[in-house]
Amino acid sequence: MGGFLPDDAEHAVLIGRMDFGAGPSPVAVVDGRILDVSAHAPTVSQYLNLLTPGERPSGIDRGALSDLAPRAVWDGGSGCLSPIDLQCIKAAGVTFARSTLERVIEEAARGDKSRAASIRNDLAARIGGELGAVRPGSPEAVRLKAELIAAGLWSQYLEVAIGPDAEIFTKAPVLSSVGWGALVGVRSDSAWNNPEPEAVLVCDGQGRARGAMLGNDVNLRDFEGRSALLLAKAKDNTASCALGPFIRLFDDRFTLEDVRSAIIGLEVSGEDGFTLSETSEMAQISRDPLELISQACGPNHQYPDGFVLFCGTMFAPVQDRNGAGAGFTHHVGDIVRIRSPRLGGLENKVVACEDAPPWTFGIGALMESLAARGRSREI
Repeated sequence: MGGFLPDDAEHAVLIGRMDFGAGPSPVAVVDGRILDVSAHAPTVSQYLNLLTPGERPSGIDRGALSDLAPRAVWDGGSGCLSPIDLQCIKAAGVTFARSTLERVIEEAARGDKSRAASIRNDLAARIGGELGAVRPGSPEAVRLKAELIAAGLWSQYLEVAIGPDAEIFTKAPVLSSVGWGALVGVRSDSAWNNPEPEAVLVCDGQGRARGAMLGNDVNLRDFEGRSALLLAKAKDNTASCALGPFIRLFDDRFTLEDVRSAIIGLEVSGEDGFTLSETSEMAQISRDPLELISQACGPNHQYPDGFVLFCGTMFAPVQDRNGAGAGFTHHVGDIVRIRSPRLGGLENKVVACEDAPPWTFGIGALMESLAARGRSREI
């Protein structure tokens, strides 16, 4: 359990979902005890809408979290449910200078990973330093854009990296995310792909940031590199969105400042003996998390059931795996571990999308489940 929970779990207020036999129910973890809060609200979405910021959750005690001892599906267990239900799953892209360069490289390589190394060296030397220093939408960003256009180096990715408008997109449908210990899917027709370890903000129906968790925004670099119009195919596939292990609510012990300063570690272990270890530092993000929320939700976009927002990653794997210059791509069987001290750990195993459990429990199934439990009137 040490790698599963936050380092200071005894002080954390956590929100998630568990199935006690009748279907998924919202739970809170307070003082190490699992509390069934379904009597207050039938979904995590509604619970966060009803729970006053800073309010201490209460519910039916279901036992100690230390007794849970979850087991991953590849170890014969069932893993954990994703901690969200009716929230829309949104993502912000190109929010770090390092990953911005990698997106430009994908575009320039037209999705061909064999061309990436030479393009990377050239771009890093020409614009790498300037990207990390400029504030998006500033006069300096406008000047840099003009210079890059004149030099023939402009890209649609640079537009959202340093322009006034952030890239905000829908990562996955409602209820399609998977949790800790589940399988994550990569399309078998992709030859260049990677995990994306990220901090994920959790907002209620008023657009207020209520907490954070970890996420893996599994990405197909070859698909998106061929055309940005293939973003949906690059991002939204069976089991391609992992979240968890729990939502950690903001309170006097854990605030947005902890997200702003978070260090997110990533480890990949392959059945071929390959290992990779990287970190992503939220302090290097180009747009503040609150700015990303304001661009995701406002007069033009409302989410009454709340939403979660991937904040992006500085992680861009370039370590050669299949030979010199080949860069990184997933192999089936890879174990992906994402960890941040105050958010806990998220662990998943990579399979081909068609070999991941199909997504069958949608909104209709949830409504039927709640109705069978006599909760339909509360939705």
